[in-house]
Amino acid sequence: MRIKSRLNPTSNDTTSIYLEAQVLKISGSLNINSVDDLLESYNLVLHKYDGKVLEIHLDELIEADDIGITSLKYLLTKLSNKGIHLEITGANQQIQRQLELYTGDPEIERTQVEKPGYFEELGRKLTILFNDHLVAYLHLAAEITYWSFITMFIRRAHRRGEVVNQAVLMGVNAAFIVGTMSFIIGLVLALQSAAQLRSFGANIYIVDLTVIAMMSEMGPLITAIMVAGRSGSSIAAEIATMKVTSETDALKTMGMNPVRFVIVPKMYAGFLTIPFLTILADLMGILGGLLIASSYLDISPVVFINRMQESLLLKDIITGILKSLVFSYLIVLTGSYYGFRVQKGAAGVGKVTTNAVVVAISMVIVADSIIGLLIY
Repeated sequence: MRIKSRLNPTSNDTTSIYLEAQVLKISGSLNINSVDDLLESYNLVLHKYDGKVLEIHLDELIEADDIGITSLKYLLTKLSNKGIHLEITGANQQIQRQLELYTGDPEIERTQVEKPGYFEELGRKLTILFNDHLVAYLHLAAEITYWSFITMFIRRAHRRGEVVNQAVLMGVNAAFIVGTMSFIIGLVLALQSAAQLRSFGANIYIVDLTVIAMMSEMGPLITAIMVAGRSGSSIAAEIATMKVTSETDALKTMGMNPVRFVIVPKMYAGFLTIPFLTILADLMGILGGLLIASSYLDISPVVFINRMQESLLLKDIITGILKSLVFSYLIVLTGSYYGFRVQKGAAGVGKVTTNAVVVAISMVIVADSIIGLLIY
């Protein structure tokens, strides 16, 4: 059987394929100009041949471009998939080199990939979580802690006015939203509790419930969630943008540590402002409870304040302040971590910002639970 493809008789773009018994001879030039006819010829060879061994002689194959090599590999792959043993002989040095450099058929590579099992996939994800995230997170936490401590004793390392600037951004600008939300939550907390307490004649305990809940739990938690949404996202976006625009690389080139230069002032600002925001949230939440107690349960402000002095313990105040410091550390650390992990340009900035907020709020809630279990 002889199959010939001649696209232009006046050119060298002539390819002949000759099949006889167990020998397939390919001669001429394999190039892009003859690829359509070649594929048709190959399919005819694949359809006709039913032997177990096939010798492919390339003695008369003069040259082949990338498309020609791809088509030849297509033929060889299809014959191999039919269980035919192939013996290739006669190829010149150039064609042998091209065949060796060929990367393979993407279709064959896809068929070789097996979907991992559930436990294998779970183990892979846990390994990635530990090696790529947890270790890097702890390493950054150690570096931030080290430089935050060292920088307190080195005045020349301070950026003049940067801590105050960050304190305004993280604390002063967040005071209104934190105070407003705390007042509303304290009001709702007292309102929902008042109906139940009044049915038992325990109106006065609305003071204990509101004060203790706001001072030791709700105040620090509300403040941390608000700050994580505002400042945590801002920190992640700022650092991610600096990395995308190579500003962090420029700092390293100038001999400056990005952690010390960018993150440490934010950490100081968080430690200074978030406890005060927490106290503000406590007071506004208690004020909301006072409003409900006086208007719904007929408890006068004087009685409310006197009862608050009896029910409020120093332990509750210290617990709220301690939580605010831990939450501040986690918010700045998480925002910084995701900021440094940005990839893929501007699109990555939005992604790491979203991840920073979600993870920061989650870690705040987990830390709140752990501290609560340790103290109470």
